[in-house]
Amino acid sequence: SSDDIEDVSLFDADDEASRRSKKSKIRHPVASFFHLFFRVSAIVVYLLCELLTSSFIACMVTIILLLSCDFWAVKNVTGRLMVGLRWWNQVDDDGRSHWIFEARKVSARRSKASSEAESRIFWLGLVTCPVIWVIFAFSALFSFKVKWLAVVMMGVVLQGANLYGYIRCKVGNRKNLTSMATSYLGKQFLRQTVAKDDQTAS
Repeated sequence: SSDDIEDVSLFDADDEASRRSKKSKIRHPVASFFHLFFRVSAIVVYLLCELLTSSFIACMVTIILLLSCDFWAVKNVTGRLMVGLRWWNQVDDDGRSHWIFEARKVSARRSKASSEAESRIFWLGLVTCPVIWVIFAFSALFSFKVKWLAVVMMGVVLQGANLYGYIRCKVGNRKNLTSMATSYLGKQFLRQTVAKDDQTAS
């Protein structure tokens, strides 16, 4: 499959007027609520289900429904409203699959630009919850709770897919990801080299 990417910046760092227009208030409170509600609810149900009921099937169905609602809401609604990002897959006339990752360019003229508070809420929920599900996966594996492993892996896959998709929207294609990683590692190596030279000189 080939990747089609609209390579535009979400936050315009050069435009001071755009920065001033981004207030801390939450412009989409309903979207912000549901961005966290389904994913946090799935984690809470997973932690408390054995205390609330002895039915594994009821717990499994509830968690999978919450995870599915979260995947749909984050992919189709909250990402577009809260941070101006969206990703999807489309099939062309030749039957080839294309993954499309888009980032909306925010300018001072747009009154519906996402706020910094919403951006923090979005990325905090998007990154933290998949990490928690990965921890649950290791916990279920090492404690030999095999029946829970399928449920936990569902959480890792669904929330990990949204995380990967939105990182691709924000950063760009794989070449950009590679160049950013290389640049970061190069800067770290340069800093360590300079620090060692300073210690040697002193």
